[in-house]
Amino acid sequence: MPTPTAEPSRGRRRGPELEAALLNAAWDELEQVGFSKLTMDSVASRARTGIAVLYRRWANKDELTLAALRHYRDTHPVDNPDTGTLRGDLVAALTAMGEARAPFFAVAMAAVFSGLLGGTGLTLGQMRDRIFGHQRLSVVDAIYQRAHARGEIDLKRIPTAVLLLPFDLVRHDLLMDPSPLDPARIQSIIDELFLPLACTRDVPERMSGEQTQVLGPSTP
Repeated sequence: MPTPTAEPSRGRRRGPELEAALLNAAWDELEQVGFSKLTMDSVASRARTGIAVLYRRWANKDELTLAALRHYRDTHPVDNPDTGTLRGDLVAALTAMGEARAPFFAVAMAAVFSGLLGGTGLTLGQMRDRIFGHQRLSVVDAIYQRAHARGEIDLKRIPTAVLLLPFDLVRHDLLMDPSPLDPARIQSIIDELFLPLACTRDVPERMSGEQTQVLGPSTP
């Protein structure tokens, strides 16, 4: 009777490949068992490596969790749609944002309120910055720059708060209910809130020296 063949051993992982495997394992633990049950041992076991490998990179499970959240965010970017119109781009971008970010918000917020916030000693604002980063909203900038070039809006006359409004509202909705937004909600945000503000001629003009790439550090 033939004996089972042993599974071929993997080559030794190093550098970015190893770190990605560790962070993916940490994300899987967060998603499947939650922050409270995640341990450095459980992540090492899932990643099929020794626990010392983790401690050489992260001091504790709080730091590992923050790194895993950022890694998932960075490896699951929101699409940059180009439909030919500002409204079409916003509908596509906000829909993609809701779909791509829903699982992220669910896991991130569960971790924050299951002990991550208290364990790090950070404020909610500091936690937001650690998780969501300080990267420029490149997708959003591109949408508005194209609309500006087409003559649909004048970026010199629209406050940054108005430009960020649709994306801030989607993030708020995801925090309250981490599931993709209803299409009617997205249309309401765009048609009833954003476009009337962005397209009005009465918005105060910006300072003349301000760049048209106006969005502050955040992430979609």
